[in-house]
Amino acid sequence: MNWSVIFEPAQLQLYAEGLVTTLKLLLSSLAVGGVLAIGMALALTSRHAWLRRLVGAYTYVIRGTPLLIQVYLIYYGLAQLEWIQARWDEVWPWTWFKEAFFCALLAFALNTAGYTAEILAGAMRETPPGEIEAARAMGMSPRQVLWRIVMPGALRRSLPAYSNEVVMMLHSTSLASTVPAMLDLTAAASRVYSDFYLPFEAYLFAAAIYLIITFALVGLFRLAERRFLAYLGPRRV
Repeated sequence: MNWSVIFEPAQLQLYAEGLVTTLKLLLSSLAVGGVLAIGMALALTSRHAWLRRLVGAYTYVIRGTPLLIQVYLIYYGLAQLEWIQARWDEVWPWTWFKEAFFCALLAFALNTAGYTAEILAGAMRETPPGEIEAARAMGMSPRQVLWRIVMPGALRRSLPAYSNEVVMMLHSTSLASTVPAMLDLTAAASRVYSDFYLPFEAYLFAAAIYLIITFALVGLFRLAERRFLAYLGPRRV
């Protein structure tokens, strides 16, 4: 094994660029997907059956199809339509479809929104009835109950499940390497492999970086769970 090639400045710079792209893709997709997920979770717990079914069908399709297929459908399907390409030089928002990063971001954001919406909706349904009754007894309106009682509690309870979704999303960003012109961490490893034919060194180094990021994310969520879910732990007598 020839690790000296991996630690040359040129290769380290390549991995650094891939790492920045991976983190930007992860954080951006989580931010956009998180906003969409809140709206979808409200729809999934709505009193309107047609709205629940509509959003439920979306989350079913998202969770029932591979993320790689979703990336392909957006980049090689939607972004390659002649109608969009004829407008992507001047007409907003079609101008964004020229960017490979946007296509990957759109696919990842829509995917994580579907999973996160189901996580959050489940946590909202688990709100203890006593909390809602107490809020109503204090004179809160239904909207105040939602935003002051139900939603904060659901966000706290969904932390353990959401931490798994974030880690899975980190690993899923490796699929961005299938999009041309995208230099993420996996694509950087693939380039080193093709240039020097060092498959083990190139991909093991990338795997080590993914592992470090995963440990950091898990640690941050553990701290958040201790901070916001302490009241659910066993009480000391």
